[in-house]
Amino acid sequence: MTTPIEETLVLVKPDGVARNLTGEILRRIEAKGYSLVDIRLVQADRELLGHHYAEHEGKPFYEPLIEFMESGPIVAMRVAGNRVIEGFRVLAGTTDPTTAAPGTIRGDYGRDWGLKVQQNLVHGSDSVESAERELALWF
Repeated sequence: MTTPIEETLVLVKPDGVARNLTGEILRRIEAKGYSLVDIRLVQADRELLGHHYAEHEGKPFYEPLIEFMESGPIVAMRVAGNRVIEGFRVLAGTTDPTTAAPGTIRGDYGRDWGLKVQQNLVHGSDSVESAERELALWF
């Protein structure tokens, strides 16, 4: 029995774009064996971000997160592969770049900047359901 091909949303957040890490992040995704299906550069507005982060509305980090994500361009990618959702999240590393393992995107390139919200370079969908919802928003 073969595992069905999954698709996931990967975002290179404004800090990753500003630091010119988009190519390196894409290189790592492709080196892992995943396929780039679609890619676009987006200046996300509050409406899109509000839908994307709806589950966090009302939490203390919500407003700083929206402001951060509005602060610059975002590279949105539709990426496909066997177990790509789980695999990309491992490739990205833990949310906190200080504790992210070396060899992961956040472990190698992220750090805590002491800001109101963690600027941690990338987003990856956390489940099949989230991926479907998020891909419909961004693509």
